[in-house]
Amino acid sequence: MANEPFELFGRMNVSRIKNKWLQDVELFDQAESMTFPEENYQFEEINKRGFAIGAYENDTCIGLAIYENNWNKYLFLYDLKVNREYRKNGIASALITEGQKFAKELGYQGIYTIGQDNNLAACKFYLKQGFVIGGLNTHDYNHTQQEGKADIYFYLEDESRD
Repeated sequence: MANEPFELFGRMNVSRIKNKWLQDVELFDQAESMTFPEENYQFEEINKRGFAIGAYENDTCIGLAIYENNWNKYLFLYDLKVNREYRKNGIASALITEGQKFAKELGYQGIYTIGQDNNLAACKFYLKQGFVIGGLNTHDYNHTQQEGKADIYFYLEDESRD
């Protein structure tokens, strides 16, 4: 499934004060379009690290979630994408819901993922799905073409556990 462009129209600014994560939104004066590089996923490699869940219309994959096993008690949502013409139809939510089922079966306490702070649509989507902010990494993009970006860590707890 090819990566398709998405709009960068703002940034989520995150801070931590007295053990509480706070966020606010900064809208850009001018939106930009971005496309992530192609991953060239190999089925065998995905299965070594975890699993994939696809959403299909007939025989066409219209949504994909790649989950990776992790050392901590959270299953890692490595990649989530939906074809442009199918976005905002609940497909990404369904892929996360299915991932939660697998996470529970595998003994994880929840799911976590990472969103770039300048991908405001993704950050807002994760919060809307019930994820909470659990971390901020401001150094991953130092000394790269993406200098100045930060990664926000989002966590979704399995609320059905006692």
